[in-house]
Amino acid sequence: MTEDSRAVGAPTLEDVAKAAGVSRATVSRVINGVRNVDPVIQAAVRDAVAVTGYTPNRAARSLVTRKADSIALVVSGAGDDPPPVAATAGSAASAADPAGGSRDAGRPGAGFDGGVGSFMTEVFADPFFGRVVTGVVNFLRPRGIHPVLMFAETSRARDEVVSYLRQGSADGALVVSTHAEDPLPALITDAGLPAVLYARPARPVRISYVDLAHQDGARLAAERLLARGCRRIATIAGPLDVPAGQDRLAGFRDTMARRGHPYIPVAGGEFTEESGATAMERLLAEHPDLDGVFAANDLMAVGACQVLRERGRRVPDDVAVIGFDDSRAAAACRPPLTTVRQPVEDMAAEMARLLLDRLSRPERPVTSVIFEPTLVLRASA
Repeated sequence: MTEDSRAVGAPTLEDVAKAAGVSRATVSRVINGVRNVDPVIQAAVRDAVAVTGYTPNRAARSLVTRKADSIALVVSGAGDDPPPVAATAGSAASAADPAGGSRDAGRPGAGFDGGVGSFMTEVFADPFFGRVVTGVVNFLRPRGIHPVLMFAETSRARDEVVSYLRQGSADGALVVSTHAEDPLPALITDAGLPAVLYARPARPVRISYVDLAHQDGARLAAERLLARGCRRIATIAGPLDVPAGQDRLAGFRDTMARRGHPYIPVAGGEFTEESGATAMERLLAEHPDLDGVFAANDLMAVGACQVLRERGRRVPDDVAVIGFDDSRAAAACRPPLTTVRQPVEDMAAEMARLLLDRLSRPERPVTSVIFEPTLVLRASA
């Protein structure tokens, strides 16, 4: 197979070389990314490619460069295989949690017992993943690199991801893990494969990652509630077995303590609207006079606002509410949510940049990039 194995009449390397006024070999070097080509010549070749409409044969190019020109975008799920078919999702949830819910329910894509179908359904329904995909695609597409979406919800699927990468079907992996005990990042790094992770891993792994300064984001929320004059403040925490849930609670508590509020009522949630509503019910029952609530993500804040409306509490006049993430749910909430923004699209693009940098310079050590949160003021606080 050659780079000109294409339909009759399609532009060839010779056509590009003639248009650029250079040799066929020079055109091939530019197209294959060889670095020691004069920038002026590179520009002339690219212009000629655009004029002629030449499209490189990707299969032939990969034989030359030994690069797939694709990146695996992996959504990695629970650490265990699904239960036998005889066990229903409901019975599995009840075994995990007497209250009737899996302890991982509500993390994007995590805690699903119905196999890959349920896992994929929940992933696609969660706006977070759409934002990740948008950031990755917008960064990679102009560079001629294509993301391949993969799911790793079982041990077999994780093995398939590692095998896919070992075979060179993708040049590296961008991993979004939905489970605190996810073994995939360690499996990939132990195999010596290039990868970047979204969010700090719960356990130490030698892998580059991007994350948010979650404690600083929670501090912004606390300071906003205090600045509004709220004094009886509570929080709806996220899952405490993941770093983001831990950090948001710790940052909020620390800021409140520094401002003379040593005790903050806490109700746990699972990053879902339903869990936020349940937590708000509990807080109102135990602290009916509260006047401010920080929810550790927007979906839980939406659930809290719904309960407050049902109980006749005005938001923000009676109870101010702040969320976290600045997702679509924040703008759609009534009233629109004041929230801490997590720039997911920018963070996803940075994941891709770090991976391409690692691919071009394999000797570089692993690194981390931490984004700063900002407070987005809307009507709820």
